[in-house]
Amino acid sequence: MTRHLRYVLAAVLISIVAGTSASAQATAEHKPGGLNKVARNVSKTAKKAGRDTKAEVKRGSSKTHNTLTDAGNDTKAQLKRTTGIKSSQRHQPGGLNKVARNISRTSKRAASDTKREKNRVKSNVHGELTESGKSLKDTTLKGKP
Repeated sequence: MTRHLRYVLAAVLISIVAGTSASAQATAEHKPGGLNKVARNVSKTAKKAGRDTKAEVKRGSSKTHNTLTDAGNDTKAQLKRTTGIKSSQRHQPGGLNKVARNISRTSKRAASDTKREKNRVKSNVHGELTESGKSLKDTTLKGKP
């Protein structure tokens, strides 16, 4: 994930350099696009990097979920075969199912905490990029006559 953030930051820096050289050329001759075109290109690059990162995280979490589910089911089946405990079919059965539920609940809480942290970081990065883009646009537009 940090690799994608590096790509986004590199794209922003390249766009800043390109934007400053484009604004210097814009004084000599007028070309359509200008600063808004640079901003759109930066935004498009950042969105693509974000989508790629999100897809990679989703693929990884899906594989992890399937692996953990299979491991849990295999462990539970093996314990049933070994101990001979067949839990009751009540709504909230005890025994082996209770242990399995507790493990499942713990892993789900850990996963939701990880997801919240990821979303917090993503939100902070988005806010920082938005602020830097707006400040760059303001400083660039103040330099125009």
